[in-house]
Amino acid sequence: MPRRSWDLAFLAEPAEVAILRRALRMNLAAWGLQELSDPAQVCVSELVSNVINHVGPGTPTTLTVSMLGSHLRIEIHDPDTRALPTLVDAHADVETGRGMALVDALADRWGIHLLADRKVTWCEFATGLSLPSAAQTMRFEAECDASRERPRRVTRPRSQSTSTRPPESGASAAM
Repeated sequence: MPRRSWDLAFLAEPAEVAILRRALRMNLAAWGLQELSDPAQVCVSELVSNVINHVGPGTPTTLTVSMLGSHLRIEIHDPDTRALPTLVDAHADVETGRGMALVDALADRWGIHLLADRKVTWCEFATGLSLPSAAQTMRFEAECDASRERPRRVTRPRSQSTSTRPPESGASAAM
């Protein structure tokens, strides 16, 4: 099953969190990764809340969800490279400060990439999926090609030709 990356641009507002969680839940179900839905949604909520609380409401932000090998990767992109998420030891009587501790507890790994124009806060979850072999990938692509309405002619570039000699005159080259 192909699991194509997707992005969702939004303004960091509390009302957007429920929409992002729903979009994530639906896509993980389509990808057959329902078991990761709850922890992934919590992480998205916490990462977006960090943008709202530390960068500011209304900040242009992007959620990116992808497969990185056999890991589910969730990224939150925001334009402030100075407000960095940190893992703090929040006391039981404090109402804030537990967001990254939750991400740290739920995700297999997390981190921050600083780019010239933005910060990317990410977390990853092991999916338990094995990476497809080259033969499985070719078989899947062949099945997809066969299911299309129009037949598709595939030609090989000369550099991939199996024969090194030119075809005999009057004969057509085999594909």
